[in-house]
Amino acid sequence: MTTAAALASGVWSDLIGQERVISTLRRAVTGERHAMTHAWLFTGPPGSGRSNAARAFAAALQCEDGGCGHCRACRTALSGAHPDVTLVRTEQLSIGVDEIRDLVRRAAMTPTLGRFQVLVVEDADRVTERGADALLKSIEEPAARTVWLLCAPTADDVVATIRSRCRRIELSTPSEPAIAELLQRRDGVEPDLAAFAAHVSQGHIGRARALARSESARGRRREILGLPEKLTSLGACLSAAASVVQSAADEASSITTDLDAREKAELSEALGMGTKGAKPRNANAALRELEDQQKARAKRLQRDALDRVLTEFTSYYRDVLVLQTAAGAGLINTEFADPIRRLAGRSPASATVRRLDAILECRTALETNVAPLLAMESLMIGLGEGLE
Repeated sequence: MTTAAALASGVWSDLIGQERVISTLRRAVTGERHAMTHAWLFTGPPGSGRSNAARAFAAALQCEDGGCGHCRACRTALSGAHPDVTLVRTEQLSIGVDEIRDLVRRAAMTPTLGRFQVLVVEDADRVTERGADALLKSIEEPAARTVWLLCAPTADDVVATIRSRCRRIELSTPSEPAIAELLQRRDGVEPDLAAFAAHVSQGHIGRARALARSESARGRRREILGLPEKLTSLGACLSAAASVVQSAADEASSITTDLDAREKAELSEALGMGTKGAKPRNANAALRELEDQQKARAKRLQRDALDRVLTEFTSYYRDVLVLQTAAGAGLINTEFADPIRRLAGRSPASATVRRLDAILECRTALETNVAPLLAMESLMIGLGEGLE
């Protein structure tokens, strides 16, 4: 077994191309001098495996063998069932102060079975300002056996007072061969499809897995990448924007419809709705709060779907720019080589740069709560400018 393979065994097996990170975390698990601390910040490009690294570390901290991957402690920690490992991944747009206060109370508890009380916050960049204030005190004055594991795209996405008190773990973008090997080994994907998914996902493991396992995901990608060549009139741009926004809303609805209904039924039952002892005023307030949370979740899912559209557009116009500048780099979207060549020949490189800027502006607009349809209409018009 190679050194890299030996490092990436047990709970670390899905952390591909992260040998340096694994080595650092293993030293902390084994108690090497000065290697362990009470607060960690995992950062890295989207899809690099930040949350997987944090979960693996949490499991290894509870495992008597340092992360074998097979014992009860490892299995329950990775799944979120371990009583001393709390996994937090918000489905809302942010993590508020009330949720953080609940975590802080849990952080103060003594472990029941494991060696540590471990709290994994997968979306630390979504913690509100008031939530960060509540979290800071717990990190500044930690309980003796408590470990915080925070995840964010970059260190700058976390408030300075918190990141300055964490040991940083920076993950890198895994290589295409490494992602393809993971898809074949873990998900049973055939080699050609695994190689394709690894290539077009550009280092995003989650995206590669979705494309490899779902024909509908591959179909949506083809539809998105077919749009740039069609943006030849104002009407076509507005129609494309409406189609993209509606598709994102439908994707979010397909995930939330049944979940929303089940959550509402469970809450109604817990409140005693329809029974003699029910308190309609309190029950209605609780249901309204649930509906607000569900709307926020649907909004985030729609935004995530639109973000994937912007990512595909970015790769498309990157390919156009590669041809226009004769950069010599290979194309990402090789199956769209012909329309990409046609577009590259119809406009200068400066126009492609402006289109890439328009994509960035659209992403910023969505993050600042501009209405999705308005943001996408502005983008499509920008992308189609000069192509009539």
